Amino acid sequence: MIESLLHNAVWLLAILLALWLLAIALRKVSFIDSVWGLAMAGLALLSLLRIEPGPAALLLFAMTFAWGLRLGIHLLRRFLRNGEDTRYQKMLPDPADIGAYAATALWKVFLLQGVLIMLVSSPAQVGIHAAADPQPMPAFAWSGVALYLVGIFFEWVGDWQLARFKADPANEGKVMDKGLWRYTRHPNYFGDACAWWGIFIVAMTIAPGAVIWTLPGPLFLTFTLVKWSGAAMTEKGMRDKYGKDFADYTRRTSAFIPLPPRT
Repeated sequence: MIESLLHNAVWLLAILLALWLLAIALRKVSFIDSVWGLAMAGLALLSLLRIEPGPAALLLFAMTFAWGLRLGIHLLRRFLRNGEDTRYQKMLPDPADIGAYAATALWKVFLLQGVLIMLVSSPAQVGIHAAADPQPMPAFAWSGVALYLVGIFFEWVGDWQLARFKADPANEGKVMDKGLWRYTRHPNYFGDACAWWGIFIVAMTIAPGAVIWTLPGPLFLTFTLVKWSGAAMTEKGMRDKYGKDFADYTRRTSAFIPLPPRT
């Protein structure tokens, strides 16, 4: 199993270094957001190709690959449509100073991203490897599948609803508070967390002794979605942009876990 993880890490590092060179040429790094999901889908595929997969391994692969492919394509389309994200413009030196820009982008964006990708996707990688034998699916694994499907629903539908809202010129300057966004200010982030906790539960039912060491993966993902680069960073920008309208929205709408709106 360690050999498989190292093999995956080497492949990931090689790809990230190639993308770093592309970022230097483009003077843009925002496409790295799409790599987050695509890389996890790719690592699941690499893990699967190294074993003779049983039903549980195929299920874990399908869950991870579907999540990562959809998210990666969604974020790549956003980058192609909107260009460089202001988060990275604030984080990195002026691209005109190519030396400082390249060095900072390497360690602060690409290498850090690689470490976090390996960490967050570790339950899927370890679980797929541990499910090489054609063992039957444990009954409790289906609770993980159910949680995953809840997450996929919130993430996919939330992103779709937000895209439709932003595409309507009549909504310019308005806060999205319709559909799933009535019940949580971040249905997409909530869905992300549920999807990966679901993957973790499925993997745990297959090989608890091995997978328990990957618990920091979903814990860190939940932390970053709520407190670091997810909801917290998004809401800081929305407070500056929407002012009182956003304050009213936060007063009546749950921050993360979906709940009925407050009156």
